[in-house]
Amino acid sequence: MIFSEAVPTFVITLREGVEAALVVGIVLACLKKAEQSNLNSWVYAGVAAGIAASGFVGVLFNGLLAALSTSNQPYAPVIKQLLEGVLGVVAIAMLSWMLIWMTQQARFLKTEVEGAVTAALRENTQAGWGVFGLIFIAVLREGFETVLFVSAQFQQGLSPALGALGGLTGATIFGALLFKWGVKIDIRLFFKFMGILLLLIVAGLAVSALKHFDQAAAILSQMDSKYAAICVFYDRTAALHSCILGPMVWNAAGVLPDRQFPGVILKALFGYRDRIYLLQAVGYTIFLATIGSLYFQKLDSKPTLPTNKTQPAPPH
Repeated sequence: MIFSEAVPTFVITLREGVEAALVVGIVLACLKKAEQSNLNSWVYAGVAAGIAASGFVGVLFNGLLAALSTSNQPYAPVIKQLLEGVLGVVAIAMLSWMLIWMTQQARFLKTEVEGAVTAALRENTQAGWGVFGLIFIAVLREGFETVLFVSAQFQQGLSPALGALGGLTGATIFGALLFKWGVKIDIRLFFKFMGILLLLIVAGLAVSALKHFDQAAAILSQMDSKYAAICVFYDRTAALHSCILGPMVWNAAGVLPDRQFPGVILKALFGYRDRIYLLQAVGYTIFLATIGSLYFQKLDSKPTLPTNKTQPAPPH
């Protein structure tokens, strides 16, 4: 197993899986409190369906990328690089949004889920389907984000799959410890630590996405002379150069290569790259400065107190 390929998928799957596990645990607790444990099977069915649907989407994405890799069509390599770049941008957007949204809404998650379950239970004939839909959407949402990340990285093979399986197992154990055995876990501290790790991993994904767009432009410019002008930056005197990313601003390949230990660990956990071009450095910095600052703002924000509090009755 290649450790560096398994770690990012493990971290993403663990964090997203814990979010889904919290929803599942809250729903099961609500059903037990309402003496409706007979609907538990709908919860488990929703979990299974959400995982299956996420896996199906992952197979489609990776199948499409694999087909483009083996295609004889002349522009298939360009399309493949563009698709990987676009998947990277979409994964960055979704993971960033969920990171900030979950940080802001975590303190209200229990109330919102309990309200949704209560509403479903009022519909006596449709209660099962209501619970199923709530769980299915929660699991699919987290699973889809994981699938997008893995597809954007084009990580195929046993290592990423084992990383995802390990993350899913860890999330299941986390949920069982919290809801079944009542173990005290500091969820806020867990999400804070995992959020910082996720920020760095997604920042590395931004660097990779830009690299895919650069490779697409380079391949296209070499295929047809009429597209040569696409490469706005081309340094013939440099052994290594980019097409659209500007000059190289960081080169530690001879000191700390990102395919050997310990560079491979830094790449997996912190988005480290041994070669960085100007546009990649700018993108990495802007991502951490904007999304990172938003994340810490939401992390430190105080919960909003309700304004419509019941006033005490006047004395007689």
